[in-house]
Amino acid sequence: MAQVDRTRERLIETYRKKAKHYDVTSRLYPAPGYPQRAQRLQAVRALGLRPGDTVVDMACGTGLNFRLLEGVVGPGGRIVGVDLTDAMLARAQDRIETNGWSNVSLVQADAAGFDFPAGVNAILSTYAMTQVPECAEVIAHGAKALSGGGRWAVLDLKVPGHTPRWIAQLGTAIVRPFAAIDEWTMRRPWEAIRAAMEEELADFSWTELFFGTAFLAAGSRGGGKK
Repeated sequence: MAQVDRTRERLIETYRKKAKHYDVTSRLYPAPGYPQRAQRLQAVRALGLRPGDTVVDMACGTGLNFRLLEGVVGPGGRIVGVDLTDAMLARAQDRIETNGWSNVSLVQADAAGFDFPAGVNAILSTYAMTQVPECAEVIAHGAKALSGGGRWAVLDLKVPGHTPRWIAQLGTAIVRPFAAIDEWTMRRPWEAIRAAMEEELADFSWTELFFGTAFLAAGSRGGGKK
């Protein structure tokens, strides 16, 4: 089995096991007190959404971003949640039904193979894209699907640079359940994401968060980008 396939199977197995209690355990992710919700809100704000917009939530998991997105696009907007794991999407569907959201749809698909709808206003990925071996290709594919001025935002984890040793250990420990840590560290997917977004998007911005254990990258389609 190819490395990409092994990684994909590992992710499916891991998230199937975690799906049932994910909404609870995610509050402790990646460590108790970590400002995850504040970071998610910052990522949503980076999209510059307006009422009526269409947004794709890539690797949406159980739909933890849906309420934040719904609060901006409103009932006249559209949210498309995409995830690889059936068990996570089942929990996302429960969330949709509980809240009575009629404008949220779900698609089970690998990020690398997802066929983005044309003309979407925004694409969001939170705490997931660095686990996708083809992350740069996903960024490029999504950028081409954006409408003029549409925005991509990626919030994810990374290994800190020049920081205290305990912070660096935190940055690696948080992804250990989801990936072969040595491979993830050596691959440095956040660098591939940054390079792809700089190449494909205009108005690119990169912000390191919480002592460099996370980053928020964002940009828009425009400025001659194709």
